[in-house]
Amino acid sequence: MDISLFFIDLIKFTLAGLFVFFTAFFVLKNHFDSYYNLKSLEYKSLVAKDVLPLKLQAYERMTLFVERINPANMMLRLHQPGMSATEIQALILAEVKAEYQHNITQQLYISAEAWNIIKRVKDDTIVLVNGAISAVSQDATAVDLSKHLFAKLSQLEENPYDLAITVLRNDLSEL
Repeated sequence: MDISLFFIDLIKFTLAGLFVFFTAFFVLKNHFDSYYNLKSLEYKSLVAKDVLPLKLQAYERMTLFVERINPANMMLRLHQPGMSATEIQALILAEVKAEYQHNITQQLYISAEAWNIIKRVKDDTIVLVNGAISAVSQDATAVDLSKHLFAKLSQLEENPYDLAITVLRNDLSEL
């Protein structure tokens, strides 16, 4: 009979100990989960505070990029009296590529959709300039090329450079 009382007491103490252990475990688990969630939110807000200025700067730089590769702006900026169409074409293409390379890291801070628009505008600008040079004569001047570029741009339903800036603005407003 002593053995049976011993086992009954052992089972009572074991069950009581298990009850205390699991109660403490779940109370502490909830406490640690709350603490972890709080620290996670603090970290995210700290990161967001540091990253937001970089994102704003990236959108600003991409807007400037779109404006700088707009053929109308490039022709005004790069044209020198007496330039041939092929000279201005080479200068424009070099300028577009240099601007793109200068801003390529900004893709880290803007949305994938906005970056795809930026790449497309860059590629379309190159295609537009190359298409315009093939449409003018070999001895054409830079002025002839610019007239052809402006005519091509005016035939488009919507200005791709204005659309790109609109996408950047809309994307920025969602931040």
